Amino acid sequence: MLATSLDYLVRLTIPRRCQVSVDELDGRILRLFAAEPRVGVLEASRRLGVARGTVQARLDRLQRDGVVRGWGPDIDTTAIGYPVTAFATLQIEQGSGHTTVAEALARIPEVLEVHTITGAEDLWCRIVARSNADLQRVIDQVVIVRSIQRASTVIALAEQIPHRVLPLVEAATKN
Repeated sequence: MLATSLDYLVRLTIPRRCQVSVDELDGRILRLFAAEPRVGVLEASRRLGVARGTVQARLDRLQRDGVVRGWGPDIDTTAIGYPVTAFATLQIEQGSGHTTVAEALARIPEVLEVHTITGAEDLWCRIVARSNADLQRVIDQVVIVRSIQRASTVIALAEQIPHRVLPLVEAATKN
């Protein structure tokens, strides 16, 4: 009874898209397409030893459920002329709303990510620039956004672990 009540509470409090389960076959499909995004469904089915329709149905479900967010290329910002990466925390006026500020930041091409965070600051941003001097230009664009009161920025010196999700997929498929 307790487990049933707990399951019910989890379903009430966690959005449906957060409750998607990923099984071992999903994990194998995700690993293959992450390693070789252009592999194709037919070749994937051959390598995985499952029917083409199964691979296609799984990919469709993973995309529909929001597990797979896109199929675009993974772009190296350094290779396209933006070797400087910085992280900025932003403090915004109380009552101004995160959405309005995020919409304004989205218009700055060098702002790659914006997250609402807990703590003394309100937003966390990942920013790229062509140089340290160019980073100043980008930060100037960020801080003139209406409702931003303060910014604190740090420059990344080296990437120790690139953005990754496959270890998490591996862990999720072992449940």
